[in-house]
Amino acid sequence: MQRGAGTSPGRKRKRNPKTVLRLPDLEQSRSAVLNSLTSPSSQRAYDHAIRDFIDWYCSEPRLAFNRTVVTRYRINLEQERYAASTINLRLAAVRRLAYEAADAGLLSPDLAAGIRRVKEAKKHGVRLGNWLTSEQGKRLLAVFDRGTVRGKRDYAMIAVLLGCGLRRAELATVTLDHLQQREEHWVFADMVGKGGHVRTIPIPAWVASGMQSWITAANLRSGTIFRAINKAGRIAVNGFSPKVIWGVVKDACSKCAMPGVAPHDLRRTCARLCHEAGGELEQIQFLLGHVSVETTERYLGCKQRFRNAVNDRIGIEPD
Repeated sequence: MQRGAGTSPGRKRKRNPKTVLRLPDLEQSRSAVLNSLTSPSSQRAYDHAIRDFIDWYCSEPRLAFNRTVVTRYRINLEQERYAASTINLRLAAVRRLAYEAADAGLLSPDLAAGIRRVKEAKKHGVRLGNWLTSEQGKRLLAVFDRGTVRGKRDYAMIAVLLGCGLRRAELATVTLDHLQQREEHWVFADMVGKGGHVRTIPIPAWVASGMQSWITAANLRSGTIFRAINKAGRIAVNGFSPKVIWGVVKDACSKCAMPGVAPHDLRRTCARLCHEAGGELEQIQFLLGHVSVETTERYLGCKQRFRNAVNDRIGIEPD
């Protein structure tokens, strides 16, 4: 007996792309986005951004997932006074969400292509971070009581942030195995940073000394270098959340009248002080693990000099 024109046995029925996505579709696409990211920090940022969009999208029934709706979402964020960089991060997450939905056959490819064309928020001027001077850096390091175990740990943490330019998440996960010698110089070897990029970070002698003081006091033999200390003074077996670093930086900065300084500002400070000390831009880029040199330039907060300009004395001037 001949079958009709329906689906043959064993063959999957082709899914028709949708224009309106329900919560299960959005959650499936969100999981696909997070699984495609290798960096834990990127996963956290995209997860937060996508959840925020899903909450907004599902608050109004039967919204089509298209360019117009995502533009409305961007306008909503602008009206909420979010910074342009925050808005653009969330739009990047929504674009990734649309791409994964289309790839899974949940969303029309044409709609996904339209969403990718949504314009980013305009950045007016250059957003400034906080940079400490060398004197402020010395004041910050001086607030710790290095006669206590906790003081040794906190001093070593801040020293690594200021002297090596690690990210907060990198500092929380650095291990004794990373601590090696290369060319008779202590380094954090083969650190996996943002985006899964691997780099080796030189450690200044004064930073290495501070770390060794903490490692010896804590009697560490393996595992993560920086660990929680409870009220009784007992040191945890494992590491801690990057949020702990926020607390240490905030408390130390408040003691030396430097409010509003974040852990990432210490990374910026490391970059600028390296540059002011004559460090080559390429070497600073290697140190920070930036893929783009433009990112490194933003960290330096460079301004063009006209007095003592860079091209005033380059060795070809007439006598």
